[in-house]
Amino acid sequence: MQSAIFISDEFVESPRTLCTLHYDQFDHLSTHTLRGIEFLERYQQFLKDRCAVENEYAAKLKKLSKNYHIKKKADDDLQFSTCRAFVHMLNEIKDMAGQHELIAENLSNHVIQDIILLVKQFKDERKAHIQEGTKLQANVQASMILLEKSKKAYEKAFKDSEKANDNYQKALADLHLSRIELEKARVTSISKLQTAEDSKTDYSNQLQKTNEAQRQHYSELMPKVFQDLQDMDEKRIISIQTIFKQTTESHRQVLPFINKCLDEIDRASDSIDPKADSDIVVGKLKSGYQPPGDIPFEELIPTKVNESATSPPLLQGKSETLKGTVSTQKLKKRGGLFSIFSANKNNNDDFKDDYSDLPPNQRKKKLTQKIETLSTQISQETATKDGLLKIKAAYQQNPALGDPASVDQQLLEINSRLEKLQVQLNKYQGYLEEAGGKAITPETQLKNGNNVSESNISRSTSNSSVNNTTKSVAPAVPLPRE
Repeated sequence: MQSAIFISDEFVESPRTLCTLHYDQFDHLSTHTLRGIEFLERYQQFLKDRCAVENEYAAKLKKLSKNYHIKKKADDDLQFSTCRAFVHMLNEIKDMAGQHELIAENLSNHVIQDIILLVKQFKDERKAHIQEGTKLQANVQASMILLEKSKKAYEKAFKDSEKANDNYQKALADLHLSRIELEKARVTSISKLQTAEDSKTDYSNQLQKTNEAQRQHYSELMPKVFQDLQDMDEKRIISIQTIFKQTTESHRQVLPFINKCLDEIDRASDSIDPKADSDIVVGKLKSGYQPPGDIPFEELIPTKVNESATSPPLLQGKSETLKGTVSTQKLKKRGGLFSIFSANKNNNDDFKDDYSDLPPNQRKKKLTQKIETLSTQISQETATKDGLLKIKAAYQQNPALGDPASVDQQLLEINSRLEKLQVQLNKYQGYLEEAGGKAITPETQLKNGNNVSESNISRSTSNSSVNNTTKSVAPAVPLPRE
């Protein structure tokens, strides 16, 4: 704050004090400090509005992420790297929304609360300084009023003294007045003169007091009030500077996490593999059918009439031509085999247990997936059965642990499930051999246990990263016997 001292008509620069003999400057300074506190309150409202914007932005980001998230019915899309990267990006955007919520929370719980306390503190401090300044101004004004009264009393007494003296001088010159009247005029003149002297003394004393009060007021008391107001205003300015930095710090704290989210999105984009995505499409749509052979030439020359007396020549020639060629029905059926894109695979009426309604490659793939699933289930049931047998053996060795017969029912249920699974496994292995595929033996399962099958491509992604899930295929094991 630029400060200055006004002394009479001279203007003197001062780096630390603001004082003026003009009474209205105190009102100006009071208004300035009030506006400074109002500015702090306005910034508090700005931060509240910003918190609302941050929360609204976060809510809209979350809604956007949710609306564009791949639905469960489209889980097959997640086997493509582009879709997995997109889902990962949506998850990271959701995390970024959380960071904006954190900005709003920090601003609301810390910065805004600090401003509320500062506003109250500055208002109370300003009120005390303004009251002190008002009191000092009232005191000096009261002293000036007393001085004005004493001056007027002195002026009146002086005029009365002069008038009484004039009357006495006239009485001395008037020879017709008695000695009593002359004495009365003399006494009145002396009395008025004494009153004037007393008024002069009162006026002089009050003038001295007023000048001293005015000197202290403008050189000590009011400068101290002005200095206190200036110190308070400078503290307010420093507080605003600190609050500005707290505001930026609340944002800067979340930047590493936002940058991490952006880095994760970059990594997700780097994971996009166009060759792998193309291979998935090829694997899904490859039928395995052989292309049709050459279409034979159709001979339309009619035969002689005497070679067939019962049928028209043209019809007979047409009939002979069709012998040994592809029939109309077979051509129609062959044409239907290439309608993969328009086939409705979800039609339950066309579904067959052996997948014979699918093209050869797709049928082999489905049968392989089914066999792998059954093998895994058999492996799990076998492991459960082995555990129960160990428990039963432990019970038999130490009856105090439990009754061995208590696990018999569970073993019977597991054996029943194993028999059914083994029957299903044998059936689908037969279907696979019939389709021209290689039968999956336990040795084959163990050898390929660490490879990723096409049926086990990840159907979902985690919240923070995109992973290609690999799953080992358990071997098909023969039905355990007790």
